[in-house]
Amino acid sequence: MAVYVGMLRLGRLCAGSSGVLGARAALSRSWQEARLQGVRFLSSREVDRMVSMPIGGLSYVQGCTKKHLNSKTVGQCLETTAQRVPEREALVVLHEDVRLTFAQLKEEVDKAASGLLSIGLCKGDRLGMWGPNSYAWVLMQLATAQAGIILVSVNPAYQAMELEYVLKKVGCKALVFPKQFKTQQYYNILKQICPDVENAQPGALKSQRLPDLTTVISVDAPLPGTLLLDEVVAAGSTRQHLDQLQYNQQFLSCHDPINIQFTSGTTGSPKGATLSHYNIVNNSNILGERLKLHEKTPEQLRMILPNPLYHCLGSVAGTMMCLMYGATLILASPIFNGKKALEAISRERGSFLYGTPTMFVDILNQPDFSSYDVSTMCGGVIAGSPAPPELIRAIINKINMKDLVVAYGTTENSPVTFAHFPEDTVEQKAESVGRIMPHTEARIMNMEAGTLAKLNTPGELCIRGYCVMLGYWGEPQKTEEAVDQDKWYWTGDVATMNEQGFCKIVGRSKDMIIRGGENIYPAELEDFFHTHPKVQEVQVVGVKDDRMGEEICACIRLKDGEETTVEEIKAFCKGKISHFKVPRYIVFVTNYPLTISGKIQKFKLREQMERHLNL
Repeated sequence: MAVYVGMLRLGRLCAGSSGVLGARAALSRSWQEARLQGVRFLSSREVDRMVSMPIGGLSYVQGCTKKHLNSKTVGQCLETTAQRVPEREALVVLHEDVRLTFAQLKEEVDKAASGLLSIGLCKGDRLGMWGPNSYAWVLMQLATAQAGIILVSVNPAYQAMELEYVLKKVGCKALVFPKQFKTQQYYNILKQICPDVENAQPGALKSQRLPDLTTVISVDAPLPGTLLLDEVVAAGSTRQHLDQLQYNQQFLSCHDPINIQFTSGTTGSPKGATLSHYNIVNNSNILGERLKLHEKTPEQLRMILPNPLYHCLGSVAGTMMCLMYGATLILASPIFNGKKALEAISRERGSFLYGTPTMFVDILNQPDFSSYDVSTMCGGVIAGSPAPPELIRAIINKINMKDLVVAYGTTENSPVTFAHFPEDTVEQKAESVGRIMPHTEARIMNMEAGTLAKLNTPGELCIRGYCVMLGYWGEPQKTEEAVDQDKWYWTGDVATMNEQGFCKIVGRSKDMIIRGGENIYPAELEDFFHTHPKVQEVQVVGVKDDRMGEEICACIRLKDGEETTVEEIKAFCKGKISHFKVPRYIVFVTNYPLTISGKIQKFKLREQMERHLNL
């Protein structure tokens, strides 16, 4: 295993070498052999079962395929729901005082889609949406899909250099944004890389630096060189333009690209994962089925979404899932705010809540938490990073979320591939990321042997099915490195699978520490340190060592007002974890290097620690 990880790291860095594809081809052959030797094909009866189990003691599982996949476009799904429940609330944006029924939302989306076509955008053009959660964000998400335009989800915290990178990477023809949010002056940031905008004719921008960008749309204020979003929607409300939209829709396919989501950049430059209608319609539909939304009353279909819409979880499990099931999407605040999320639950009689572990910690730690009415809550989704067992239990018990589901996925998989059933036990939810989703295959590869890993043995998790992205926009080589010739997407996550098919993520293959030939998974140690009463947060990284290759460094953030020593932490480890897993270095920190979207950049943390320790 140690040899494999070193080779894999080298292979993935040397993107141009034939070694990566050669290794993949060999793995593909050995996978086929392992499959024939150790895995019998599932009978139709077993496939139809709600829960799929691994077979033959190997880490391979296939989700049930009893129900057909959906071949509708996003626009067709919106039309179906608007006809089924026209008067039900579709969207509530509390900070903008917006309330729309499904019939009203459909009407506004049609006008916006028609308006985008009327100003010269065409099917396949890329439109960047750059801003915090808002009515305009949801409108653009649905209107672009309706018109066949590809939505590019741009991180609202991006500065000039980052904005330029993504606009150029995918060739954005249009960009939509508010004038500003807090200290983020969107128009001024754009001017840094595109000064031509100030003197441009609206809709006819010509920029040497951004040659593809012709159309800049302001959400909320008239600005030089921009069109106002209201004007675009108004232009689209004429019968002539609405007829043109209807004509264009007959040429849309569910397999067309619809959204480009940039990966977070925790391991390097962001890549544009390109998703189709088919990807996100089915992922949202299947997740909703796992959450049993089809069994809920309208009063139980009120979803509080604090997650950003520019993330896959927000736009797919949030907007799209609500659209598919006729649920009400409630945006509590422009960016995450724990207090506002609680206010939304209480005021809007929220029943489901989404969030990352960090968000749920913040919500639970609100000083006046007990003053909010959470009696209408019944479930929700936690995803985005590993959640300590103590947090899962607190969410279920304190926020009344007995049907909480832990979900796992990646942007490249649209995103969700594993999730719990609501009825799974607290222990199962606390110790795994659930079981395989329908119409999805998962396998865990023992890379040293090039074969399927045995059950309860760590290896790299691979996913295959409808959910795998179309590819990284404009990067065929990076796509080939991630998706092999048999259409398996290599997640880069190290995982184990047990006899019941529950999957546990134990780390990133790139994060794995190899200390003197022993494989050490940071996530396992991080879970362990979370049980220390004084520890608020911990990140474990490998730092270089001449003798051992790597040594373990635990970067610990203590709870407010707590103090401890390196000796005390090491004593806490004794007798509880293997001696080779006890960190050589323990460093107390107050923060961690983050991506713009708030994910911890372990490669930067590793560099910081090596400098700090003079290694």
